[in-house]
Amino acid sequence: MTTSLPCSPGTYGSELLDRVLAGVPGAQSPVTHVAQLPARVAAHTAWPGWVTPALVSALGERGVAQPWTHQSTAATLAHSGQHVVVATGTASGKSLAYQLPVLTALAQDPRATALYLSPTKALGADQLRSAQALGDREVRAAMFDGDTPLDERDWVRAHSRWVFTNPDMLHRGVLPRHERWVRFLRRLRYVVVDECHSYRGVFGSHVALVLRRLQRLCARYGSEPVFILASATSADPGPAASRLVGAPVVAVTEDGSPHGPRTVALWEPPLLAEVTGENGAPVRRPAGTEAARIMSDLVVEGARTMTFVRSRRGAELTALGAQRALAQVDPALAGRVAAYRAGYLAEDRRKLERSLNDGTLLGVATTNALELGVDVAGLDAVVVAGFPGTVASFWQQAGRAGRRGEGSLVVLVARDDPLDTYLVHHPAALLDRPVEAAVTDPTNPYILGPHLACAAAEQPLTDAEVEQLWGSPTELLAELCELGVLRRRPRGWYLAAGQHPHQELDLRGSGGLLVAVVEESTGRMLGTVESGQAPAQVHPGAVHLHQGESYVVDALDLEHGVALVHAEDPDWSTSAREASDIAIVKVLEQTNHGEVSVALTEVDVTSQVTGYLRRAPSGEVLESVELDMPANTLRTRAVMYTVTEELLARAGVAPADVPGSLHAAEHAAIGLLPLVATCDRGDIGGVSTALHPDTGLPTVFVHDGHPGGAGFADRGHTELPRWLQATRDAIAACECTSGCPSCVQSPKCGNGNDPLDKAGAVRVLDAVLAAISA
Repeated sequence: MTTSLPCSPGTYGSELLDRVLAGVPGAQSPVTHVAQLPARVAAHTAWPGWVTPALVSALGERGVAQPWTHQSTAATLAHSGQHVVVATGTASGKSLAYQLPVLTALAQDPRATALYLSPTKALGADQLRSAQALGDREVRAAMFDGDTPLDERDWVRAHSRWVFTNPDMLHRGVLPRHERWVRFLRRLRYVVVDECHSYRGVFGSHVALVLRRLQRLCARYGSEPVFILASATSADPGPAASRLVGAPVVAVTEDGSPHGPRTVALWEPPLLAEVTGENGAPVRRPAGTEAARIMSDLVVEGARTMTFVRSRRGAELTALGAQRALAQVDPALAGRVAAYRAGYLAEDRRKLERSLNDGTLLGVATTNALELGVDVAGLDAVVVAGFPGTVASFWQQAGRAGRRGEGSLVVLVARDDPLDTYLVHHPAALLDRPVEAAVTDPTNPYILGPHLACAAAEQPLTDAEVEQLWGSPTELLAELCELGVLRRRPRGWYLAAGQHPHQELDLRGSGGLLVAVVEESTGRMLGTVESGQAPAQVHPGAVHLHQGESYVVDALDLEHGVALVHAEDPDWSTSAREASDIAIVKVLEQTNHGEVSVALTEVDVTSQVTGYLRRAPSGEVLESVELDMPANTLRTRAVMYTVTEELLARAGVAPADVPGSLHAAEHAAIGLLPLVATCDRGDIGGVSTALHPDTGLPTVFVHDGHPGGAGFADRGHTELPRWLQATRDAIAACECTSGCPSCVQSPKCGNGNDPLDKAGAVRVLDAVLAAISA
């Protein structure tokens, strides 16, 4: 049976945390920091005078008596014709900020149209239902995505006035067939870009170029839509949104919505005495295992709890672990915990929402499928198993707790990872700093080139358009002509015959060739991976996850672009080992600081998968398997620093310790780059050497993992002092003796994490930081 805690809203989160920690001696507490975040009082305002009375009445019937200040401000800016981004917290009602101007415009002009874009199907479906509930039948809001039947697509094109879709479908299903969308594009008043902070890196750069192509076609048909963007709280939301849409955007950041007090606890699982990892290094109790125990304790207390886990399989295992623990306390409680992942049908998602909201379910373990697009309110606690990659995502997940204005608990459980280690020991880096700015680079030629081809296919490119929308990439256009993709004519650039650029461009990839992942027994294609990433992701023996199901790779044929797999659910995971070499092609920026030099460079990275590790769920290495895979060369961008041998010697790093010290500093820096750039550790790589042939000095590189770069190395170069200081502090804060996965070991190191010198890495970073701050 569950218990109920008799406490005030302001202390409820603290009371829950005390119950979870009951029986744990204070000296052994895994909690490194507890923060009490105060409640925020609602700031209401009157309805803007331009909103139709029918819409005000419809909102009133749904319980919305007055808008919050940020909703009214953003809506009025959009109504006046200004592009606007509303960047406020989770559950702050950002939807109303675009529903007001869109539904008012559609009611007042029977021919006006609007477009809504979301990064996930679940979010788009939820917002469509909301729009249908508020708008009259003449709005004819409708979904247009890959799941829309062909006959319904014809109806949407002909009749819908508010189309809900995603950037991928806009790119492949609307823009190349724009002649069939003339009715819609000619009267397009608003474009809504929801959760725009999720458009970052390569994907964000692609989306930025798709939006420029959309604006170009709108101009052809005589419309100039206003963009309304919704974002989580972030650093510089205005400039980030401006980069996305290619035009000035006004930011609304003052949040007028209420929320209850929150207790935020940072939790570091203990090192396991009985289990060791690679080279005998200690490992921590897995974050998923720890999160399962925390969730089971919270469920016993009657707290509605959501646990976010980074992988689909991890969500299933966490739910199973909680169910097992609860079965020992009260078998009835085990049935009130479930797993949820992307790929579930809409009716399953609705059933889960209802079960959580009415208390039938008390605990759910999920991936970020529930981070966006699910209407779940009134949760008492959120457990985040592993830092989700960005501060924006952390607060998005944490915001699910206490949505009724009541007290709540948020627990971040650290993974065995340098960034997680840093955050739980430096709470201000998570709790007191603004959310990261989204990193995009639409000028990357590897990304821009295919979009120029798509734009030319949609409508021949003129010199004026090229200069206005794409900044006159004359060298790139000439290269596309040399490759036979475009043809130069007196009136502009035309697509060459036989080209099919829309089919070949995947917005969620980096433009390379794709390898199909095929189940050998059935011939069913499960998905694709980029050819450059295939040796690391679908090598023979790799465990491949698809919609929560596990497969093991039997063979990889890069020549024919296919990986053959069979269904299997092994009790282990795999991680590829890569060896890399790097050559400097061009120095883009360089600054000398005496005996330390820092540069942003264009580089060629040659990498080769040399094998893989099989790991138990505990982190224990079960086996190291060698592979002979072909080498792959990637032209990208890197941030690098060099340091003289004399400075290293004065810092206490002996010549024999230089390789291990640089190697450890490089690994930790890769782990900490997501602190300053909105990237995942898998988006970047690194190389360190005691004597690099291009510099003649000890050198450390951290490079983007995408052709042409994705802006991550550039961000690291800009934020180098803060980034390297955090790297140094994370290493020093780790309680291990000589290095572990929480500080300097890398799961994909091709050298077997040898040599690594933890103490030497701190000395190297101290010397570099002293030089660049002098």
